[in-house]
Amino acid sequence: MRWTRIFIPTLREAPAEAEVPSHILLLRGGYIRQLASGIYSYLPLAQRVVLKITRIIRDELDRMGAQEFALPALHPAEIWQESGRWEGMGPNMFRLKDRSDRDMCLGMTHEEVFASIARNELRSYRQLPQIWYQIQTKFRDEPRPKSGLLRVRQFTMKDSYSFDVDREGLDRSYRKHYDLYCRIYDRCGLRYQVVEASSGMMGGSQSHEFMVLTDAGEDMVVHCACGYAANLEKATSELEPLEDEAGPETPQPVATPGQKTIDDIARFLGVPASRQIKSLIYRLGGQSLLVLVRGDHQLNEAKLHAVLGGEARPALPEEIPAVAGADAGSLGPVGVSGLRILSDHALKGRRNLTCGANRNDFHLSGVTPGRDYQAEYFDLRVVQAGEACPRCSSPLDIHKALEVGHIFKLGTRYSESMGATVLNSQGREVPVVMGSYGIGVERILAAAIESGHDDDGIIWPRSIAPFDCLICVVNAKDGAVVQEAEKAYRGLQELGIEVLLDDRKERPGVKFKDADLVGIPYRINFGSRKLATGKVEWVERASGKMTEIDLADLVPRARALLAQPVGGDPS
Repeated sequence: MRWTRIFIPTLREAPAEAEVPSHILLLRGGYIRQLASGIYSYLPLAQRVVLKITRIIRDELDRMGAQEFALPALHPAEIWQESGRWEGMGPNMFRLKDRSDRDMCLGMTHEEVFASIARNELRSYRQLPQIWYQIQTKFRDEPRPKSGLLRVRQFTMKDSYSFDVDREGLDRSYRKHYDLYCRIYDRCGLRYQVVEASSGMMGGSQSHEFMVLTDAGEDMVVHCACGYAANLEKATSELEPLEDEAGPETPQPVATPGQKTIDDIARFLGVPASRQIKSLIYRLGGQSLLVLVRGDHQLNEAKLHAVLGGEARPALPEEIPAVAGADAGSLGPVGVSGLRILSDHALKGRRNLTCGANRNDFHLSGVTPGRDYQAEYFDLRVVQAGEACPRCSSPLDIHKALEVGHIFKLGTRYSESMGATVLNSQGREVPVVMGSYGIGVERILAAAIESGHDDDGIIWPRSIAPFDCLICVVNAKDGAVVQEAEKAYRGLQELGIEVLLDDRKERPGVKFKDADLVGIPYRINFGSRKLATGKVEWVERASGKMTEIDLADLVPRARALLAQPVGGDPS
């Protein structure tokens, strides 16, 4: 490909709306352009990268024995209603009506569609296991699209699904996908970490996320040198035990006029936050819940949703008095009736604590869980940096991360609700056991840039770079230089090397800046002075290292270098 023939609209300045490096460099490098909020057009360079990523993904899945499908992006509401997710998806789902006034949606994911195929076509355990996949456009009505391709409303996803007759089969399929994902990310040149994760709206018994540590990420990963790693939504830790003084035999009311927050009470009563109970009202469907955590801890809503099996919301300020008899800031569990009380484990076994009295401007001191109120105990809190690792007790670290893939053990969550069953070896009808496995294609592209860039531009891993190398004609007015560059260009192409020839009549500085900006791994400079001595310059983008080589050695050197496997590439 010649630069004068390909569309690469580079920009000298970063657009004002771009903040994270991948967004800035994709715009400046002429890879993408925004059509609307969270909706992007991929220009030729970006499309070449996307195709290389999908080629790696498809190659690994096909090698594993997975079968590729192409399913509709437009779905009838009925299949989502069968699974129970039509309402649960909320406003994130694009919904519409067809001309017959039937409810439809644009697919965010395809568990329901694949499960409907399975229930209609799979009859016997002899047909299992099956692994089906597709690489397709998905839609999500993201409320706050930002950061370029990191949070969008239209995206490309590889979603695959395993179908097994029992849990042991699911374990095998899940392990296959775990290993498969590692191979894919290795081949794409990503530095990633596998973490335990919350299953969220997908449901199921277990899930793992594949994360790239970067300040542009919106997830938080908790990890330890021993190997423990989990998304903050899922992470656990060990707390140092706290010694409580013996308190009164019954809770004592204390006037706290105008004191609403944990910090207010700490200052007003001299009671540290660790000896207070934070009380929160949540709503799930038409029911109210009282949720308790230690005063110096934060509630982890993902853990709460996992416990409840659905997404609860914080009660509105105007809803709270009717439920608890007081405003937020004066709430507590003592004397509460008719409400389910869920408490974090950190409050179990404590005594002589302080909480709201369910009476405005009053609190109770001397409260002992188990004596003064009863609760169900769960892990509900957000882990904090420095707390002890649950495996080795070393201090935990927390870093921002970008999710590039997620795998789930769905179990029978969808097969039971949608009637996908087979006959097992004993002739008994059993629900198919499913797994779901997703990869964000654009997330890989963006993560590669977040991990690989400098002040001058993108530094692509060679396996997914839009071209393998770039031939830069430094002096396009010198006929001898142009002739030798053209000869090398044809020679590399004949070897199957993807090469971009910069044949523009631009100053060398402009060409060099553009080459660094778009990030092609190797640049070969053809200039009059070097060529007069039979030399060309070989420049490595990642290190900036420049080597003079004999022109006669150029094609053999390129062939040898570019034939080397990249990141676990089996070729």
